[in-house]
Amino acid sequence: MSLNKVMLIGNVGREPEVRYVDAGVATALVSLATTTRAYRLQSGTEVPERTEWHRIVLWRRLAEIVERYVHKGDKLYVEGELRTREWTDKKGREHTITEVWANNIELLTSRAESQAKANSNATNT
Repeated sequence: MSLNKVMLIGNVGREPEVRYVDAGVATALVSLATTTRAYRLQSGTEVPERTEWHRIVLWRRLAEIVERYVHKGDKLYVEGELRTREWTDKKGREHTITEVWANNIELLTSRAESQAKANSNATNT
């Protein structure tokens, strides 16, 4: 038996990138930041805050929900699995990327707050 499950709660770093492929199937990419707060060890050593960025891949209905309701700055719960892929670019360099392929999300920012952020982001760009 094996288990490949990721659960994240974080903030959306930029507006989701949504595309439609293969006869109208929606796909979305979301950049999600999770932060571990700074703390002090008993010895007095300061451990600084650390932010990790995660590339979230969503398909079909989840991508449509993200397109409609998720905006930069929103808090999001994501559940999914890790997938790693490799490719070689045009210059012959090899790349590896690890993504979270989401199979469940929960919007943790209220619709009103999310819409206000979306309107603010639109006027600032």
